[in-house]
Amino acid sequence: MFDANNLALIFVALMGLSILLYAVLDGFDLGVGILLPLDRKDDADTMIASIGPFWDANETWLVLAIGLLLIAFPAAHSYIFKELYLPTAVLLISLVLRGVAFDFRAKAAFSHKPTWNRVFKGGSLVASLSQGYMLGMYVMGFESTLVAYSFSLLSAFGVAAAYGYIGACWLIMKTEGELQVQAVAWARKSGLICFVGVIAVSLVNPLINPDVYAKWFSSANALMILPLPLICFALFIFSHIQLKQLPKENDKGCWRPFVAAVVIFTLCFFGLAFSFFPYIVPNKLTIWETASAPESLSFLLWGTIIVVPVIFSYTAFSYRVFWGKVRELRYH
Repeated sequence: MFDANNLALIFVALMGLSILLYAVLDGFDLGVGILLPLDRKDDADTMIASIGPFWDANETWLVLAIGLLLIAFPAAHSYIFKELYLPTAVLLISLVLRGVAFDFRAKAAFSHKPTWNRVFKGGSLVASLSQGYMLGMYVMGFESTLVAYSFSLLSAFGVAAAYGYIGACWLIMKTEGELQVQAVAWARKSGLICFVGVIAVSLVNPLINPDVYAKWFSSANALMILPLPLICFALFIFSHIQLKQLPKENDKGCWRPFVAAVVIFTLCFFGLAFSFFPYIVPNKLTIWETASAPESLSFLLWGTIIVVPVIFSYTAFSYRVFWGKVRELRYH
């Protein structure tokens, strides 16, 4: 049905879509976990309730992305996770602790609930930092240098701030009253850190990767791709202006910061994808060098044609059912 080159492109596009959806969907619920207050029980319960129907299902996109990497690009899967073995282990442990804490905080004795809140908050923070560190190492081409490690640490805090930003924007859209006002303050602070992080990556990436510099400033596509960072920065300014005006009467415009954050995430993702294409491991392995046999990809394509729409449908249905302002947290 498709030749080898097109099959590889289809699977890398599906994997990229899965990563983007995970970053947005699990990003906001990790952000809510990072922002979870330990001294305000009612606010903590409301924040947990805002992500309760979604948080576990959002991680499906991470599983799908890693699964596609394994079956479609096994050589890249082996190389990437060999380099990122420890941060991946830390990420998985933190996600497990986060899941345990989510359930145990509802069933543990009242005196133990603050402990599980701390575990949930800590798991969310460590998971976000791990993902940011892994992204930084990926951008640096998995170099074992002081500069690479320093940039990866900066990236770790940048991703945590970005998740906090989109999480705060989610809370603005889903909550009311004092918690919504607090969420606006969180969004303004984390948005500023996120803005600085985006500028840092935008400057560092072309400087350390000559091929990236050539793509952005010398290639024929430069005029088409250069508006991306300009739109991204404009959205940061737009979001900042909106946040200064919130909350408004009748909650008018409470959704705008979240939509702006989603578009910012999307533009940043496409910027990175454009920078490294056709490499799946920066400056080392291309998509076609690591792709599975065309016969295998053709067979697997039929599975993805079934699985991906099912996940999309369930995700859309769950967000449709639980749309609107969050209600009181109940477990039974």
